[in-house]
Amino acid sequence: MEKKTLSLCPTCLKRIPATIVEEDGKIIIKKTCPEHGEFKDIYWGDANLYKKFEKYEFVGKISITNTKIKNGCPLDCGLCPNHKSTTILANIDITNRCNLNCPICFANANKSGKVYEPSFEEIKRMMENLRREIPPTPAIQFAGGEPTVRGDLPELIKLANEMGFLHIQLATNGIKLKNINYLKKLKEAGLSTIYLQFDGLSERPYLIARGKNLLPIKQKVIENCKKVGFDSVVLVPTLVRGVNDGEVGDIIRYAAENVNVIRGINFQPVSFTGRVDEKTLLEGRITIPDFIKLVEEQTGGDISEEDFYPVPSVAPISVLVEKLTGEKKPTLSAHQHCGTSTYVFVDEDGKLIPLTRFIDVEGFLELIKEKIEELGRSKMHDVRVLGEIAIKLPSLIDLNKAPKSVNIKKIIDLILSVLKSDYDALAELHYHMLMISCMHFMDPYNFDVRRVQRCCIHYATPDNRIIPFCSYNTLHRQEVEDKFSIPLEEWKKIHRIGGDDDRDDY
Repeated sequence: MEKKTLSLCPTCLKRIPATIVEEDGKIIIKKTCPEHGEFKDIYWGDANLYKKFEKYEFVGKISITNTKIKNGCPLDCGLCPNHKSTTILANIDITNRCNLNCPICFANANKSGKVYEPSFEEIKRMMENLRREIPPTPAIQFAGGEPTVRGDLPELIKLANEMGFLHIQLATNGIKLKNINYLKKLKEAGLSTIYLQFDGLSERPYLIARGKNLLPIKQKVIENCKKVGFDSVVLVPTLVRGVNDGEVGDIIRYAAENVNVIRGINFQPVSFTGRVDEKTLLEGRITIPDFIKLVEEQTGGDISEEDFYPVPSVAPISVLVEKLTGEKKPTLSAHQHCGTSTYVFVDEDGKLIPLTRFIDVEGFLELIKEKIEELGRSKMHDVRVLGEIAIKLPSLIDLNKAPKSVNIKKIIDLILSVLKSDYDALAELHYHMLMISCMHFMDPYNFDVRRVQRCCIHYATPDNRIIPFCSYNTLHRQEVEDKFSIPLEEWKKIHRIGGDDDRDDY
C-alpha cells in the first residue's frame, strides 16, 4: 500500500509531498523538506484497522465558499472550493484569555502577550456566516482560551439559540461552573452541552498538564449539573502517553456511574508542536487504533475493537433523510481516519453493553443504503420507505443480548423519527446511550491535506472565513490572532486590570 498526499514541513510549515505506506503492521507517513530534511511519523497504529475503516469513506460536497483557490490546500482556507464537507460543528474562540496557564495549551493570552477577543457584533457576524452555509451549520461551540471569562457569554448563548443553531456547546475547564448560580444562568440562556476538560481520575495528569490538581473542580461541576438538572456533559480528556493513557478505563467507568448527566467522552490524543525528535515522536504518538486497544484492555473487553466505527459510517443516514424530506441535511462526511466512536448502554447493574452487541449495525447500514438506491430508481413514497424500514428493524435486534433497562420499542420509534428529520428524537436517542469517541486532530508531523479537505469541524473567524480545525491550529491561528488582537498590557489598561494576581478574574 502506498498513497501520495501533501503535508507540511514541521519546521518551516511549507507544503511538501508526503507518502503514506504500510510498515510492520502500522501506517506510516514519510516526507522530505528540501531545507529541513526527512520526517517520519505513525499515521495509524494498526494497518488492518486502517483498511477496515477505508470501506466507510464518504466524500461530501459544499455549495457555498468564502475564498478562492490561489495557493492550494491548506493555504486557501476557508472554505475554498477544494473543501468537501460543510460545517457540522463550528468553533468560535470568543477569547484567548484564561483563568489557567496550562503547559500544553496552544491558545493563551498569557503566553502570546496579546488578547484576542472578538466583539459581540463580530461574533454575531461569524454566526451569520455559518448559518448562510447550505445546509446551515447546526452546532456551535464557544471556545477559547476559557470562554467563561467573558461577561457576555450568556448573551452569546441566547443569540445562538435565536439564530437557529440546534446545538450549543461550551468548551470549558469548569472553574467558573463551581458557581451553581452561574451554571443555572448558562442553562437558562439555552446551553445544550458542557464540553468539560477532564484528564483523569487521579491528580497526576492535572499536575503535569494543567499545573494544578483540578480533579475536585471537575467532580464539583458534575455534582452541580445534577443539582440544577443540566444533563448533557461530554468529558474531554487530552490523552498523553505515560501521563493518563492508563486512566482510559477509569474515565469510562466514571462516566457510566454518572450517566444521568454525562452523555459522552471525547478522547483527544495530544498534538505535537515545535521540534520533536523522531524517537520521541514514534514512542509518544497515540493514534486511534492505540486508543481503541486501550479501551479494550482497560474495560476487560466489555468494549472492543469491533464496537467502534469511523465518523462517516453514519453519512448514508443523512443521505436517506435528504431524499425523504427533499431538504439538504448536515452530513458527517469527515475523513474515515479522523475519528471513531461507539455507543454503549449502562445496564441496571452498571455493566457496559455496546449498541453493536445487540443491534446488527452493518445490517442497518445496508438497509439504509438499499433504500437510498430504491429511491434513486423509482418514485417510492416516503411513507412506504419508512414502513419497510420499520418492518425490517426488529429483525436486526437480538432481544436476548439487549440491556434489561432498554425499551427496544422506544429505540425503534426514535430511529424512525430521526429518519423523518426529527432533531428532538435524535437528541433523545443520544440520551439513552453513552458515546465513547476519539478525535485525532493533526499536527505538522502527521498532517494530511486529504483529511483537511474532508474536515467538518471548523473555526469561524472575524474576517468571514470558515477554516478547518487542523489547518487553523497548525497554520492560520497565529495569523488570525495577530490581525485581531491587542497587546495584553494595553487590554489590561483598558479594562483596569492589574498583575498576575488578577488572572482568575480575567
